Amino acid sequence: MAQDTHPGGAGRRRGRPVAVGAALGACALFAVSATPAAAHGTGGDGDGGRGTDYVALGDSYTSGPGIPRQVDAGCARSDHDYPSLVAAARGVSTFKDVSCAGATTDDMWKPQGANDAQLNAVGRDTDLVTVQIGGNDVGFGSIIATCARLGSQQPAGDPCRRYYASSGVDELALNVLRTAPKVDRVLRAVHVRAPHARVVVVGYPDLLPDDGSGCFPSVPFASGDFPYLRDTEKRLNLMLRLVAAWNHAEYADTYRPTRGHDMCEAPADRWIEPLQPASPAAPAHPNAKGEQAMADTVLGLLARGHGHR
Repeated sequence: MAQDTHPGGAGRRRGRPVAVGAALGACALFAVSATPAAAHGTGGDGDGGRGTDYVALGDSYTSGPGIPRQVDAGCARSDHDYPSLVAAARGVSTFKDVSCAGATTDDMWKPQGANDAQLNAVGRDTDLVTVQIGGNDVGFGSIIATCARLGSQQPAGDPCRRYYASSGVDELALNVLRTAPKVDRVLRAVHVRAPHARVVVVGYPDLLPDDGSGCFPSVPFASGDFPYLRDTEKRLNLMLRLVAAWNHAEYADTYRPTRGHDMCEAPADRWIEPLQPASPAAPAHPNAKGEQAMADTVLGLLARGHGHR
């Protein structure tokens, strides 16, 4: 039987993550799409959710902190996060949402406070798994705090980009590449635990407008940093798409359908809240409309059948 790939696994299992990282290093900064791979498994999610055992793994973009109704204070999890909306729309037979705010790829194997390791929810009877992870490995929270602090001091420049490139190398691009083998290990562990499951990697929604218009001061990033931060998120999503394809998983692109609804839009139009939210949600996170938009993307993918992206 294949072995569950914990990050602390034996040396003989290190070759594949290194290979994934090297392959992404060659193409992730420049590629614009990945060739679709056939979806892994033949789980029972073909023409609807009846009879489907669904497990949702992820971080705060999955769990929906601040969105009513919060059902797990330790993980800031809402019963209107996108997995809950997908489960309700599909009418799945069993549903385990173990997403947790602050989760990194390491938390797939270890508890977060009183909450069990997320991968422990996945078993041989699991038919459908959604995974949204990697943002905290790259450093979403610290990036936002750093760029807001620097932007408020120099709103017309690009201090955030210069800060992360001060060594001569883009640290955020490196963080994305370093996260690739970690996500790869998570997906391999999911396949080992649920060999017949349909696995969907969910990308991150559009957080910022391309040109930064309408943002300052509610989103206090410098005008010259918006293209840099936009490209960093696109690089992260491209990495997730490539690692999903490498592991014969499907990829749900939530970036494209959320464009024009970023945190700089008017309250009625935005699906991502700014650093001072006007709707119930965490700063720089999806609100209820954003979770619904991600749910709609996942539902559309599931409705199209296996192997489609």
